[in-house]
Amino acid sequence: MFRILEAQAPAKQNATATIDTLCGRLQSATLLEDRRAAILGLRSFAKQWPASVASGGLRNLIGCLSKDLDDVDTTKNTLETLLMLFNPDESSPEASDDIALWLADEFTQRQENITVLLDLLESHDFYSRLYSLQLISAISTARPERTQECVGTSPVGVSRLVAVLDDKREAVRSEGLLLLASLTRSSSELQKVVAYENAFDRVFNIIDAEGSLTHGGIPVQDCLSLLANLLRLNISNQNLFRESGWMKKLASLLSDVLKSRSSSDGVADWARPQQEKNVWGLLAVIRLFLIRGSIGTQANQRSCWQSGLLVQVLEVAFHSMMDMNIRAEALATAADLIRGNAQLQEAFAQLDVPTPYRQQAAAQVNGHTNGTVPSSRDNVISALLELALVTSSMQAFDVRLACCECIKAYMQGHTPIRLFFLRRAIEGHKSDEMEPDNILTILIQNSVSHSGDPYRLWIAAVLLFHLLHEDFEAKSTAMQVTEGDAENGEEVVTCIQALAGNLISAEQNREDERVSIAYLMILCSWLYEDHDAVNDFLSEGSIIQSIVQFVSQNNQSRALASGLFAVLLGTVYEFSTKDSPVPRDTIHQILTTRLGRECYIDQVTRLREHPMIRNYEVLPQDLTSSPSGGLPEVYFDKTFVEFVKDNFSRMVRAIDRAPGLEVPVVANGIQKGISRELVDSLKAQVDDRSRSIQKLESDVSTLERKLEQEQADHRKARDAAAIESNRIRNVNEALQRHHDEDLQKIQRESRDVLQDLRGQHQIEIRQLQDDLLKFKADSEASLDRLRERDDAEIKDLKSTIARLRAELEKSSREHVQDLQTAHEDYSTKMSDLESRLQRAEGRCIDADSRAFRLQQEAESKEAARITVQTELDDLLMVLGDLEEKRSKDKHSIQTQLLIPGTKKRLRALGEPTTDGEEDEDDAKEDEEDDIDT
Repeated sequence: MFRILEAQAPAKQNATATIDTLCGRLQSATLLEDRRAAILGLRSFAKQWPASVASGGLRNLIGCLSKDLDDVDTTKNTLETLLMLFNPDESSPEASDDIALWLADEFTQRQENITVLLDLLESHDFYSRLYSLQLISAISTARPERTQECVGTSPVGVSRLVAVLDDKREAVRSEGLLLLASLTRSSSELQKVVAYENAFDRVFNIIDAEGSLTHGGIPVQDCLSLLANLLRLNISNQNLFRESGWMKKLASLLSDVLKSRSSSDGVADWARPQQEKNVWGLLAVIRLFLIRGSIGTQANQRSCWQSGLLVQVLEVAFHSMMDMNIRAEALATAADLIRGNAQLQEAFAQLDVPTPYRQQAAAQVNGHTNGTVPSSRDNVISALLELALVTSSMQAFDVRLACCECIKAYMQGHTPIRLFFLRRAIEGHKSDEMEPDNILTILIQNSVSHSGDPYRLWIAAVLLFHLLHEDFEAKSTAMQVTEGDAENGEEVVTCIQALAGNLISAEQNREDERVSIAYLMILCSWLYEDHDAVNDFLSEGSIIQSIVQFVSQNNQSRALASGLFAVLLGTVYEFSTKDSPVPRDTIHQILTTRLGRECYIDQVTRLREHPMIRNYEVLPQDLTSSPSGGLPEVYFDKTFVEFVKDNFSRMVRAIDRAPGLEVPVVANGIQKGISRELVDSLKAQVDDRSRSIQKLESDVSTLERKLEQEQADHRKARDAAAIESNRIRNVNEALQRHHDEDLQKIQRESRDVLQDLRGQHQIEIRQLQDDLLKFKADSEASLDRLRERDDAEIKDLKSTIARLRAELEKSSREHVQDLQTAHEDYSTKMSDLESRLQRAEGRCIDADSRAFRLQQEAESKEAARITVQTELDDLLMVLGDLEEKRSKDKHSIQTQLLIPGTKKRLRALGEPTTDGEEDEDDAKEDEEDDIDT
């Protein structure tokens, strides 16, 4: 019975067939209830069969969002189904990352699809808003650029998204925050549009509503993330934020945190991690305004100062109840706030900050156990130095580095501040008072072996390095520092010699490598391009020998120090001179013989290729770099690493420079150092010039004596010339008188001659006139004779022309008659030829027709011949077969040879046949004729 029922039951449907059926119903349904039922069915399969549901029903589901926009339940079910497609079960056989990409492509390829989701934000329904935001977030995760473009293209898309921040429901608001943070992460255009939709005001309202930084949770973190996205590298939004006065709001938020930490109740232990995250996020937002090299950094720094933000940041940095990471971040923020701004650097030094370590010491001494201690404040620079150099706890390592960074920012780009800081350190070192935070005292006394903290000396070295780096005035000032009293018989040691001695001692005693690196950073920078510093360094000749010995040992465990020792040797040789305490030739000989060129280049190259130098920018330079139980892997300052990289090629080539060629250096506009060969050649030229001058001076004295003699001769000649001039004047006057008389005589003679010439001229004119009249008469007579002769010739020519014309007309008439006769003959001949041509053409046509007929007959005969030949071949084959059979059985052959027409054709072809065969054939033919009849 059961088997019968099972056989009659319909076939079971699989999931794919069911999904196809539901997709078909959804597509063809016209009633809302039918579409809702189909959507519910697809939702039940969406988690396990996302690819099948998406391939068959995605477009219909999207279409239902616009069709059934007013029906809340249908919209909710549709959005849930679409979200399930984006987040299928991991155990689903169709689960794949490509499904999300395909779904996102389907949504973003048409602007209307994203617009429908944005329209749902106008609804006040909780699920419509929440699910549409989650769906846009899923699409943005898969296709961020295209989603940003679609949202930005929508006329009111951004406005609706920002308006979600005003929703009082935390889930919707938080989802809106996350979506805006995702969309604005990489789109500067969306950042601007969101900011100008009053996003800053809405974000700070959420922060206040969530309990500010003190009690705020994850939503406050999301708000800070959105602020960071809106402000990162966006000058327009930063200007809007600054000009809208929101810097004061940032200062107020930090002030609230400080008040909560300083209150008697404090903050609960469970709330502190979240509060610290919020403070860290706010500090990160502040640092976005302070990007190095940005055009708006100066204005942002001034705004932070005017709003009191710098003071609040410093309060956070020096608050003893704050976590070390937060304090380090606050100090880094303070450094960014003053870096490169001279006015703020000067004002920064006037601030006072709490001194947490002094407060703790006072609390321990005075027995304050209630958590409140007397307020103790100190100058910010002193507090930074104390925190960086006095503290030895490794937990505060990041804070110490941040203090060092803050002091570097205070000195950066401000020469007067650096000189003041250096002079203050020199005065403190020379004074009798013991200052534990004096960088010179720490470096010269080298108390690492007692304290066990190499970073105290390292930080002091970094600060001194930045004071001296590329500042010749600071280097000159530091060279005045000495140790020892010559009056008391003590050896006077300069600062450079003291540092070099501490370096050799640290290397010999195998102290921590960071100590040697600290001294080497200072010396390499100090001696670079400074001949005086190099000479001071070389005053102690044994230092070079010790350094060469350290480098030649090639200690792999101290590879960084060995490489820097090689760089120091190259620097000393590069900027040494012939007059140095250890001459340049001697240094070159030591480098090439005792150390070797290959060893030197190998050490410098290995230093440049060491991960701590090569990968400095990507390696962590904080406490996280420390191995378990060890010191942090922090060896170099960033500026020094750049110094090594920039001058690497020069240091490698230094050993190949000839000892006689000194490197010129420009210090404060004055060139120091020059080639010794050039100096010697200039001296030789000066000597040559001196000898030439002496020779010229003797020549001048000789010429002066000659000049005096010539002047005396000139005076004598001048007197004689005066006498001769008077005599010539008298002679000239006498000649002048005789000249006047001769002139009058000549004038009279010339008048007489002129009159004679005029008379002769008149006579010649009259003769010429007579000759002219006579010539005119002869000319007229000749002209008449010529005219008569021309008239006679013209008459003869006219008669000749008339005669020739008559002859021409007569010959023309005769020629016409000849032409007519010839034309008639030609016409007759042409007619005859045409008639003959017609007859020939007729004959040709007849010949062609006959040839065509003959050709056709030949073709037909050829076809008949081919046909007959074919039949003959066939008959021959048949005959061959018949002959073979005849040889076997003649009777059988005779009975089988009944083929119609065969005998007749054989007789026609001349083949012999038998009588029996002929009779049978005739009978056969008669029967066929009868049948045909």
